Amino acid sequence: MKDSVLVVNSGSSSVKYQLVDPDSGAAIASGLVERIGEPDGLITHHHDGVDREHRGPIADHGEGLRLAFEMFAANGIDLATAGIAAVGHRVVHGGEVFYEPTPITPQVLAEIRRLSALAPLHNPANALGIESAMRVLPSVPHVAVFDTAFFHTLPLKARTYAVDAEVAKAHAVRRYGFHGTSHQYVSGRVAEFLDRDPDALKQIVLHLGNGASASAIVGGRAVDTSMGMTPLEGLVMGTRSGDIDPGLVMHLRRSAGLDVDAIDELLNRRSGLKGLCGVNDFRELRRLIDDGDEDAALAYDVYIHRLRKYIGAYLLTLGGVDVITFTAGVGENSVPVRADALAGLEGLGIEIDPDRNAARSRDARVISTDGSAVTVLVVPTNEELAIARFARACA
Repeated sequence: MKDSVLVVNSGSSSVKYQLVDPDSGAAIASGLVERIGEPDGLITHHHDGVDREHRGPIADHGEGLRLAFEMFAANGIDLATAGIAAVGHRVVHGGEVFYEPTPITPQVLAEIRRLSALAPLHNPANALGIESAMRVLPSVPHVAVFDTAFFHTLPLKARTYAVDAEVAKAHAVRRYGFHGTSHQYVSGRVAEFLDRDPDALKQIVLHLGNGASASAIVGGRAVDTSMGMTPLEGLVMGTRSGDIDPGLVMHLRRSAGLDVDAIDELLNRRSGLKGLCGVNDFRELRRLIDDGDEDAALAYDVYIHRLRKYIGAYLLTLGGVDVITFTAGVGENSVPVRADALAGLEGLGIEIDPDRNAARSRDARVISTDGSAVTVLVVPTNEELAIARFARACA
């Protein structure tokens, strides 16, 4: 246990955690604390092939972590005395302040809370989880790893919005990008898998899950990404709209009488696939399509149309591409999404092999034909492992 890292990802009413061996990449134990603050709280803990559950009220994040640590102890792991190297915390927004893994001090925690203005749905929960974990494990180094960090080096032309420059500067308005830990990890794995120098690769990485984002990467550095100042911009997602006309916000305010909070709720939680057809789980979406549901079919077409627009844009941004990679839940598991996203692009040197694409595997794999000028891959993401390695190196 001495060199392992506990990775913590705190949401508003949940905490995901995983004890990781950064060298082997193995998950020693993992779990999920759900429904914090509700009478029917639930903790699911997995270790050594055995699942354990705790059901009952969970007052707050600190109580949830304390109970989770008791479940560790029941399996012979006392985190307080095991000598773990660090606790790595996923933090969504680092603003322009944090762009590398950062040891957490009271001042850093205060700054993460201040940045909640840029990520009101995420940073407050991240900060609460950090505070709780530091209280339960006070003698272990705690390190923050920021979702926005990988995109800190976006060129000015890619990160600048065409709005009044003084307003933008005063209110930290710029493209920050998100899912950076995943994009950085996957693009690095691509170079390893292909045994290529990352400095020589032009890549498009498609992180497709309930949240979805695309990135263009040259020489291991991001030059563009689809998410913006917030995770709302870009691709169509499970419950988020992705790109819209900004005038829609004013229109809904004037014609529907919706206030800012109601519009925020609409675009973040009641839009995307869910808003179009009532479901945001891709397996359920495919079932509805197979049953002839027209709304589900349209939702899928909108999703693919937006995805193809970004792929096309990044092909031009990069001036050609060496590798296109699919990752995250939908990207790794949806055969139709991969096929439809790249259909008809043979003239651009992109050709998927249907049999390779349909083959099921949890490993990194090539799904393009041998004759395809562009290599198309599926590479499972592992944000927990990336956070664990960053945290141990920083602790």
